[in-house]
Amino acid sequence: MRRVKPYVLLLSLILGVLCTAGPARAADNGSWSVYPVASKIAARPYFYLSLDPGQTITDKVAVANKTGKPLTFRLYAADAYNTRRDGGFAVRTVQEKMRGVGAWAQLGKARVTVPPHRTVTVPFALHVPKGAEPGDHPGAIVALDEKVDPGSGSLALGVQRAVGARVYLRVSGPTLPALAVENVHVSHHQPLVPGLGASTATISYTLHNTGNVTLDPKVRLRAEGLFGRTLLTRDLTGVPSELLPGERVALTARWRDAPQLDWGKVTLTASATGTRESASASFLALPWLVLVVVFAAGAAGGALFARTRRGRVRGNPFAGLFRGRRGRARPSAPVRPSPPAAPTPSRPRSSPSARP
Repeated sequence: MRRVKPYVLLLSLILGVLCTAGPARAADNGSWSVYPVASKIAARPYFYLSLDPGQTITDKVAVANKTGKPLTFRLYAADAYNTRRDGGFAVRTVQEKMRGVGAWAQLGKARVTVPPHRTVTVPFALHVPKGAEPGDHPGAIVALDEKVDPGSGSLALGVQRAVGARVYLRVSGPTLPALAVENVHVSHHQPLVPGLGASTATISYTLHNTGNVTLDPKVRLRAEGLFGRTLLTRDLTGVPSELLPGERVALTARWRDAPQLDWGKVTLTASATGTRESASASFLALPWLVLVVVFAAGAAGGALFARTRRGRVRGNPFAGLFRGRRGRARPSAPVRPSPPAAPTPSRPRSSPSARP
C-alpha cells in the first residue's frame, strides 16, 4: 500500500531582518535577495516614500539570484503587520486581502526568472487613492518562490520561502501618535510551603497602537506592595521596536523573586514619541498551603461553634446568653388592683302599720 504523506505549508517571509553585505543592505535568505535599486544620490536600505492622496510614484526593485541555477519568483506587493508572537515585522500572504501598499502598488511583472548569479530589475508604480487615510502605511515588495520543498520522513514539512524589501509609505496629512496598554494581568507561581522554593510572577499585557504612525515604544514596570511599598521598578525587554498603526501585540514579562505573601498592584507605563499611557492590575500573593490552612481552620471553627450552640440551647443554663433578641421574654407589666366598688345604698324596709 502506498503511504500518503501529510504536508504542512510553512511560508517564511524574511523581510530585512537578515541584512547581509549585499547591495543596499538587501533583505537576504542566502539564496536570493530583494532590495531597492540605488538612486542617483545613494543606496537605500528600504523604500522610504512620502506621497499626497491622489499622487503616483514609480520606482524599481532588484531581485538577485545567488545560486548556481535559475530561480523563478512570484512578485507581489503586500501590507505589513506585527506578529502576535513577538511583534516582529511581517507581511500578508498573496492570498490575503490588501488595503494599503499591497493594494496600491502595481508591479511591471507578476513573475520573473532570474539566471544564476544575476540580478533582474523590475519597475513598479504606487498610486495613493484620494481618500487614503493620512499616516504610515508599511508594506513590502515580495519575491516568492512558489515551489514547495516536500522534505522527507513520514511527516513532511513543506517549506515555501519568500524575501521582501520593506516599503515605508507615509501619506501626508495630520499625524496622531497614540498608544494604549490593555489586558494587564498578574499570575503567581509559588512554592507549596512558603520559604521553600523560588516565587515568580508572570505579567501579561497588550500594546495597542491606536494612532496612525509607527511607534518605537518603551515599557516601564513598577510593582507596589501593601502600604505602597515599592517592590520593583525596571524597563521591560522584548518590546517590538516597530509597532505599526492599528496593531496589537500580546507580551509577557517575568518577575523573579516575586513576594510570596503580599497585596498590591503592578503598573505598566508605555511611552513613545508624542504619547504616554499607563495601566495597572492588582495582585494578591498568598501561598496555597496558607490558604488551605486558613480555610480549614475557618470551616472547623464554624462547625464547632454551631455544635456548641445547639448543645447550649437544649439544656444549658447559659443558653439565654446565646439567644437572639427575639428569643428573650419581655417582662410583663405590673397588675394594678382595681379600686373597690362603692356600696349600693339599700332601701329602708317599711314596718307594718300598727292596727288600732
